[in-house]
Amino acid sequence: WLKAQLPRRVRKCTAPPPAMADRYLIGGEIEIPAQAPVPEGLKKKLDRNKKLLAEKEAAVAAKAKEKRAQRFALKMRTNAYEKEYKAAETKLIELRRQARREGSFFMEPDAKLMFVIRITGINKLAPKPKKILQLLRLRQLHNGVFVKVSRPMQQMLVNVNPYVTFGYPTLRSVRELIYKRGCGKVNKQRIPLKDNQIISDNLGRYGIHGMEDLIHEIYTVGPHFKQANNFLWPFKLNTPKGGFVAKRHGFVEPRGGDWGNREELINKLIKRMN
Repeated sequence: WLKAQLPRRVRKCTAPPPAMADRYLIGGEIEIPAQAPVPEGLKKKLDRNKKLLAEKEAAVAAKAKEKRAQRFALKMRTNAYEKEYKAAETKLIELRRQARREGSFFMEPDAKLMFVIRITGINKLAPKPKKILQLLRLRQLHNGVFVKVSRPMQQMLVNVNPYVTFGYPTLRSVRELIYKRGCGKVNKQRIPLKDNQIISDNLGRYGIHGMEDLIHEIYTVGPHFKQANNFLWPFKLNTPKGGFVAKRHGFVEPRGGDWGNREELINKLIKRMN
């Protein structure tokens, strides 16, 4: 009934066009009778198709073999990372127990990684804090980025304290953020990290071929942290469940607030916003 109601010109255009891939398919072998004369052009075409098909099959097999080897290597590295994380945690626990037995204090190691979240909009923003937020890639409300703990970075955060909140994320927070909301910058476009191949194509020259490689480089602030962090698009987080306490007041104020350094308590906020 619907086809009858459409104009004739529209009905002619409703047929789906052939797929683009079908136009470039390598034709299979054509059955030719034994006594039939074969044109010279057809012979050349069949020989060419046979050669191209063999090259294609060899390239596909080599690609599949390379991908299997890469996946196996990533699996081995992932196991090594897990052992490294567990060994570091066990060492910290042992050092704390040793200090308790000796009746002394154990000084926790300095954090190397911070996660910064923008909690205010763009209204009534001074030029200097605005520029610093742009350098931190925090251009929108509830954007979050990883940064390396350093003296210049801490000074920058002092200048934008009333507009951001930050702290030291755990391995679990880093992993959940990248797996759930991780997007890469590919040709200046925001591409979700749904495949390890996206990471390998952009960060493979730095030895980063998968999600676990990326997580390890970010969490441990490795030698290629800058390239890995620049590849990650700023995280677009949700409004926290339960809302904020008071954005105009600092987190460490007696009455309670939101902006400023939360240290390890940033993980609770990440969980509510992720």
